[in-house]
This record gives sequence, C-alpha cells and structure tokens, in this order.
Amino acid sequence: MLQRNNPMNKKRLLILMVLLAGCTLAPKYDRPEAPVPKTWPSGPSYQDTKQAPQASQLPWRDFITDPRLREVIAVALANNRDLRVTGLNVEKAKAMFGINRASLLPIVNATGNWYQERVPADLSSSGKIYTAEKYSVNLGLAAWEIDFFGRIRSLKDAALEQYLATDEARRSAQILLVATVTQAYLALAADREALQLVASTLEAQEAAYNMIRKRHEVGMASELDLRRSQTQVETARGDVARYTQLVAQDENGLNLLVGSSVRPDLLPRDLSGVTLPRDISAGLSSDVLLGRPDVLAAEHFLKAANANIGAARAAFFPSISLTGTIGSGSVQLDNLFTGPNRTWSFMPQISIPLFNWGANKAGLDLTRVRKEISVTQYEQAVQDAFQDVSDVLVANATLKQQYASQLKGTNAELDRNRLMQMRVDHGIADSLTMLDSQRQSYAAQLTLLGVQQQWINSRVDLYKVLGGGLKAYQDGQVKQNPAAE
Repeated sequence: MLQRNNPMNKKRLLILMVLLAGCTLAPKYDRPEAPVPKTWPSGPSYQDTKQAPQASQLPWRDFITDPRLREVIAVALANNRDLRVTGLNVEKAKAMFGINRASLLPIVNATGNWYQERVPADLSSSGKIYTAEKYSVNLGLAAWEIDFFGRIRSLKDAALEQYLATDEARRSAQILLVATVTQAYLALAADREALQLVASTLEAQEAAYNMIRKRHEVGMASELDLRRSQTQVETARGDVARYTQLVAQDENGLNLLVGSSVRPDLLPRDLSGVTLPRDISAGLSSDVLLGRPDVLAAEHFLKAANANIGAARAAFFPSISLTGTIGSGSVQLDNLFTGPNRTWSFMPQISIPLFNWGANKAGLDLTRVRKEISVTQYEQAVQDAFQDVSDVLVANATLKQQYASQLKGTNAELDRNRLMQMRVDHGIADSLTMLDSQRQSYAAQLTLLGVQQQWINSRVDLYKVLGGGLKAYQDGQVKQNPAAE
C-alpha cells in the first residue's frame, strides 16, 4: 500500500500525470490505400516524357521560359484578389490553431483591487460612521484544465490539420493562377496572330476583288466571279471585326487575372513569338499524386477528423481543472506586502459525466461518420487527380501529333496557293480557282494556329494537374511548421 507522505510516491504520481497529459485517445492514423493503379496508362495514345524533368521538381519560374510571361505571372501572384482571400483564410486557420494550442497551457492572471466603502452609523457595530478600505493583489490560475485524456490536445491536432489543409488550398490556388494566367496570355497571343492573319487576308481579298471587278467591267470576268470574290471580302472583314473583339476581351481578362493593367511591352505580339514552356514528365509512379495540393488538403481534413474522434472519446472521462491564487490583502496600502497579509486559495474541480441522455455517444458516432466521409473524399480526390493526369497525357500526345500533321498540311497548302497564283498570272487558271485556293490556305493557317495553342495549353495543364512546383511553390521560401513556432 502506498504511503501518503512518501516523496517517491508523489514523484511517481507527478510523472503519471505528465504522461497522461501527453496522450490522446485518437485512433492511430493510417493513410488509406490509393484506389488507383501504381503506374500511368501507357500506349500510343499517351505521352512518353520520361526523359523530361518531373513537374513536381520544377518551380514555375523554371517551367515558364518566356521572360515577359514570367513578369506578368509574378505581378499576378502579388496582386490577384482571389489569391489574397485564400491567403487570409490561411491566416485565419493559423490563428484558430494558435487558440487551440494555447488551451494546453495554464492562463495566469494578475489582478489588483482597491475597495472603499462608507458605512452609516445605523449599520456600524460601533454606532459611528466610518470609511472602510481594502487593498489586494493576486496572481492565479483561471480554471486550467489538466488534459489527462488528450481532449484539448486532440482539438489542437485537429486545428493544426485544418490549418495545413487551408495552406494546401492556397498552394492549389497559386498553381491554378500560374496556369490560368499562362493560358490567358497564350490566348491573347494566338488571337493577336489570328488578327494579323485575317487583316492580311482581307487586304489580299480586296485586291483580288478590285482586279476581278475591273475585268468584269470589260467583260473578261463573269458576275459569278465578282459576287464570289465580294463574299470572301465581306467574310474576311467580319473575321477582322471578330478577332478585334477577341483581342480586346483577352486583354481585359488578363488584366483582371493580374489585378492591374499589364504594361504594353509585356504583351505578346503573336503566338510564334512566345517561348514555349518546358517539356515535363509525369514520372513513372502515380504516387506523385499524393503530393498534389488538393489531395494533401483532403488528407489533412482526414487527419483532423481522426483527431476529433480522440476528443469525442475523451468526453466519456472525467475532466479536472485547477483554479488557484496567491497574493496579499490589507486594509492599509502600506501593509499590503507584509508577511502576515499573504493570501492564497486552491480549488481543484473534477467533473464526471454520469448521464447526458446519450449525447457523448452520439457525438462519438458523429465523429466516426465524419471520418468515413473524409476517407471517401480523400479517395475521390486521388481518383480525380489520376483521371486528370491521364486525360492530359492523352491530350498532350495527340495534340502534338495533330500539330505536326497540321503544320505539314498548312505548308503544303501555302505551296499550292503560291503555285496556283503563278498559274493565274500566266492565264492557265481562272480567278475562281484562285479564290478557292486562298480560302483553303486561310482556313488551314487558322486551324494550325488553334491546334498550336491547344498543344501548348495541354503542356500547361499537365504542369497544373501534377501539382507543379511542389517543392518550390513559394519562390524558394521555406514552408514553416506552425507547431514549431
């Protein structure tokens, strides 16, 4: 039997209290098995870029090689309002974590009081009027709960995981902004190049129309030739108006993403003048998906749900809180800090749950269901990420092939148009044949421009869906662990 006043027993009791306070009743966390294949799909429809650097290892400044586009993205990251809101949400989650972490530590308050009262003769024991005074100072604990069963620690862990999930959301928003600005920049470049093409086509069509009109006046061209040429002129004029509108809208959209007006010298002249982003690889294993910000966020929410189970379990056990003060009190200010006037109080309190109409059990059941929901959401995030990457790998490979074929076809069409012009100049071919050749050449160039833009966009999409720049998403800044602050 333990002796009450044995110092060794007190030491053991203290050690036991410390050990209990460092424990939680949360279940051991095990990451769910990823419900996707270990490797990416392969075959003739999929891109093979094993020799290229992996997207996760490549900061966006290394992925984006065009210097003007880099500057535009940097301004967007500094100014974008949506990204600012996401960053403020991170700070909010960090503050909530700080509040929960502080609950583990005792709150010490210092108070000082001065009491003065006039006592009338009718209430005075001496039958005389007098003034009563009292002075006191105290230093004490305010209902500090000793976390024997890890309730507060579990809540702190849950708040930490929620903070980390919010931080991953910011990372995801940053990667999305880099990709969106890049693709908006490419759209502006492609539409500006298309505008140049349709403007030059309009000039050529107008020149052809004037020539046919003169020939029609002298009876060397039919009314059909004239009207057909006029139709192509008006079509080209309509295309000029349409692409003029698109260019203006592209500029407005880019300014909105950047958060300010982009300097004219940073805007692209055409798509051909934009340096392509670097070729990247998805790697060999699909495990890279586990580092994608949205997947990491889902896992942090899962860990938070797991920690909340520990808090719900702890609700079944007694809670102990301590309230105590030490100080001094006196009716005279001069004697406030003298030895005989020292005061203290100590009030431990234990609360034992006996009967609460099943609320604790229902709370525990609720946390378990929420964890299962979080598990499902995590698995769904992994599956969605796998499909995203697989689809983009297909698009990358097929669009690259389409671009190569379209480039050859467009060059052949331009050569045919040049030869046809020579035949017309020598009177071997008629003007209608020449008009058809110009129309086909014009359409081929626009198609090539569209396929080129889609191909470049697919490379940007691959960087985005692979969680590009995972190791350097903050331009070299080291991510801090708030738990260590």
